[in-house]
Amino acid sequence: MRVLAFEDGADIALLLANGGIEFSALTIEQRWRTDDAVDIIKEFAPDILLLDHYIPPTKGLDVLRELNQAVSQGELTRPSTIVGMSSLQAANEKMLLEGADIGIVKPQIASLPIWPKRES
Repeated sequence: MRVLAFEDGADIALLLANGGIEFSALTIEQRWRTDDAVDIIKEFAPDILLLDHYIPPTKGLDVLRELNQAVSQGELTRPSTIVGMSSLQAANEKMLLEGADIGIVKPQIASLPIWPKRES
């Protein structure tokens, strides 16, 4: 499972590790800025895309809009799951309205049922 995260405030791999996620099934790449985000998405071809709502220079909401446009124009394939992340519920709701599959508060990211769990 290929995971691409645009997140500038938290280490996504650490959040997932602390949440008991099994890393052997994941390839994770994190970008701390959204410069050329759609090109990066196209090149990396993630299964799961994590978008921070408030990330420079282009907010995750605007990246999602650009991604939707690129998908509708046939320029790239939409990731299977797009997760909007913000500490503000209103921001998560905006991401959902623009086509994100999930809106969640970042510290709860590991609780999503989309991740493989470590065996106990």
